[in-house]
Amino acid sequence: MISAAGDFDFLALPGRGNSGPDHWMSHWCRVFPNSSRVLQAEWDRPKPEDWIGQVDAAVAAAPRRIVLLAHSLAVATAVKWAASASQSQLDKVAAAFLVAATNVEDADPSFDAVRPFAPMPLKRLPFPTLVVASRSDPRVTFDKATAFAAAWGADIADAGDLGHMGNEAGLGVWPAGLLMLGRLLEKANL
Repeated sequence: MISAAGDFDFLALPGRGNSGPDHWMSHWCRVFPNSSRVLQAEWDRPKPEDWIGQVDAAVAAAPRRIVLLAHSLAVATAVKWAASASQSQLDKVAAAFLVAATNVEDADPSFDAVRPFAPMPLKRLPFPTLVVASRSDPRVTFDKATAFAAAWGADIADAGDLGHMGNEAGLGVWPAGLLMLGRLLEKANL
């Protein structure tokens, strides 16, 4: 069961391209009145310091505790933010729902735009976390996503064969994702 809107806020962190209108994250932002989206100045040529700075500013401005909803490159952004954030900022995060973590360390040339986010921090996260991974994601293998989850002290959810779980997946409101999110919120006592 998802908590009442007044208990916490969702902070949506889109990946490159800002998750189009049919992306599950956009649907969730429309469904949850207690959600907001972190906007970036540069969606196609992301700079880690800028993206992390935007997350830090959004967390600082949040009036209540937050649940991070991150997709793709925003997973690396969230984890890098957590590795450098102050304790008071970290205390504002009730949980993190991390979907389709891009492997920013992949040597393939198609990863050049995201490689500045390497290395991926492998430090335990100080809040309940669920990593959702697809077995057919071209941006991260299931085994690598599982290794990330283990390093972060996170639970792993197998989403099946959903590719990168972005715009092209056509997940809509993504009912299965909402169930996963509900389990995370229960674990976080929200």
